[in-house]
Amino acid sequence: MTFRRKNLPNILTVSRIFAVLIFVIIASVAHIEVISDESWIFGLRVCAVILALLAGLTDLLDGYLARRYHWVSDFGALMDPLADKIFVTGTMLMAVEYRIIPAWIAIAVLFREFMVTGLRTLAAKKQVVISADRWGKLKTALQMTMLGLAGIAWAIDGGATYLHCESWFGIRLWYVWLAFMIGIVLITLFSGLGYFIRYRKLFLDQE
Repeated sequence: MTFRRKNLPNILTVSRIFAVLIFVIIASVAHIEVISDESWIFGLRVCAVILALLAGLTDLLDGYLARRYHWVSDFGALMDPLADKIFVTGTMLMAVEYRIIPAWIAIAVLFREFMVTGLRTLAAKKQVVISADRWGKLKTALQMTMLGLAGIAWAIDGGATYLHCESWFGIRLWYVWLAFMIGIVLITLFSGLGYFIRYRKLFLDQE
C-alpha cells in the first residue's frame, strides 16, 4: 500500500498525458465536417472540455501530494514538467485550430514555457532547483483560466462565431477576449524573464 501511495503522483502525471492525447482526438473530430449530427458534436465538445479540465486538475493534485507527503521521485521530476508542456501545447494548438486563440498568442506562451524548461534543465545539471515563484503561479492560474474560458466558448458553438460576433455593451467580445489574452501573455513573458534574471549566473558563469 505504501508503494502505491508514493506512486500516486506519478500515476496522475501519466494519466494527464493520456488525457491530453484523448482530448486532442475528440476535439479533432468534434466538428461538422466529420459528424453531421449537431447534438453529437456538442456532446463531444463537452466531453473534451471536461477531460481537459480534469487533466488540469491532476496537475494541481499531483503537485500537492508530492509536496505534502514528500512523495517525490526522479520519474516525477522528469515527467511532471513534460506532462505540463504536453497539456499546454495540446490545448493551445486545438484552440488555434478553432480560431479561439491567435497563433501568435500560443507561440509566445509556448516560447516562454520551453525557455524556462531549458533553464531548469541547465539548473538541474548544476544541482540547482528552480521552484515556481508567485509570478509563475499567477501565470499558471491565468493560463488555466484562459484555456477554461476558451473551452467553454468552443463547446458553445465551436468558438469562432460566439467570440467573433457576440457583443457586450456595444463592444465586440473578441476584443475583450484579445485584451485578456494579451495581458496573460505579458505576465507569462514577465514571469519567464524573472527566472532568467534571478538565475543568470547559471548561463553567464563560464567556469
